[in-house]
This record gives sequence, C-alpha cells and structure tokens, in this order.
Amino acid sequence: MDGKTRYQAPALKKGLEILELLAGSSEPLIMSDISAALGRSVSEIFRMLQVLEEHGYIARAEDGYRLTNRLFTLGMSQPPIRDLASTALPVMQELARTIGQSCHLGVASGAEMIVIIAIEAPGLSGFAVRVGYRRPLHLSNSGRILLAFQSPEARAAMIADIRRASGDDLDEAALLARLDKVAEAGGASEPSPMLTGITDLSAPILLGGTARAALTVPFVAGPASKSTIEACSLRVREAAAAIGAAMSPIRQGVSPELQE
Repeated sequence: MDGKTRYQAPALKKGLEILELLAGSSEPLIMSDISAALGRSVSEIFRMLQVLEEHGYIARAEDGYRLTNRLFTLGMSQPPIRDLASTALPVMQELARTIGQSCHLGVASGAEMIVIIAIEAPGLSGFAVRVGYRRPLHLSNSGRILLAFQSPEARAAMIADIRRASGDDLDEAALLARLDKVAEAGGASEPSPMLTGITDLSAPILLGGTARAALTVPFVAGPASKSTIEACSLRVREAAAAIGAAMSPIRQGVSPELQE
C-alpha cells in the first residue's frame, strides 16, 4: 500500500489533529496558532473548531480554545474503567480519612500515566493531584508500578511506546532494573519528582497478576498526618489489595473483549 492507509477521512483527520494538539498544550490556543501548528488554512481550522465546539469536545474562551472533559468522560464510561472507579472510590475515601492524606488512582494511557480518581486529604489543608494529570510512565511512581507488574510481553510493548515518545532520553537498562526491584518489593516509595518534601507511596491494583491501576498517596509529613510513612505505605498496599479483590468478581462477569 506504499505506506499509505487504505481509507482516507480528511475531515476526521483534521479533527483528531486539533484534539491531539490541544491535549498536548499547557495553555489554550488561538485559531491562528492552531492553523500554523498543523500547517492548515484558517478556513479549514475554523470549520473544524465550530463542529468540535458544538459537540462539546473543546471550549472557547478569550485566551483561545481548550479541551473539555468530554473525551475523559467517554473513556471513564467504558465498563472496565467504570467498574474500577466505582469499586475503588469508597476504598480510597476511607484510606484518605484514615491516614489524613490525599490519594489518587492512575492508569496507563499509551506511554503515559493518567490520574482518573483523586481524593483530597481531609481537613482544611493538604496536597492532592488533580484528575486528568498526566506523566510519562517511566517518570512517575504510579507509572513505574504500572510497568513493573506486567507480563514480559506487555511490559516490552509499553516500553516500546515510551521509547517512541522519549527518543534517546530513555535508559532502558536502568529502567528495567528499577522495575524488577519494584516488582520484587510489591510496591514503591519514592520522593516526588515534582515537589520537595513529598514521598509517593504506590501499590498495584492487580487482576490476574497484572497491574490494571496504581494507587498512590503523595505523603506529606506533618501534624495533619494520622500515621507514620511506614504505616501509611502499608495502608496503601492493603487498600490496593482490597480493590483488586473486589474487582475480581466483577471481572468474571464481563465478556472477554472487555477484559482487555
């Protein structure tokens, strides 16, 4: 097929290009910036922006266009993710209440980890990661949990995605050695790569021995904490195990194509 796809859908391609561009931008983009970035005329972009806005995938403000949560909501409505969220939510709420810390749940999305549930710490102050936060799998504690607890074939495929996204910046040998240690330990405790004074405590939510999600507490030491970092780490692992155990009966009731 000389490197070309068999079927062409130019309008759909333009729409997807816009969504991907906005998803990768840290701030809203105006129409001319979108046009220049995609190498398309303003008239082409204008029509696509109108349709995407009418369907709720993007929103317009004074400073430009941004993605809405519609794509995220669609993903969350899929049965495997919906069941995971509904099962994990009460366990995570109890975890946050017991330890006096926030917690969040991350899943793999391509070469990244994305947070799908975030529970704030009880009380008047605390640190929490927002829903929708993304980070390369190999550069976050949650992401390394998701990589470590996989079959060799699945892990290799995920690392290939990371390599394509990160290029020459990936030290694969060092990453593999680190993942083996995480798998052997059954979880991981690492200083936050983003903020000083925070330690990420993570554990896998396992289904059939494979990590389908990672539960993480960004531990902040201080008077508000109701437990030591060691006790908190144990609570995280217990909560992750409880979610995985509760998910097993649900998994048995879904069709094989939804289990993947």
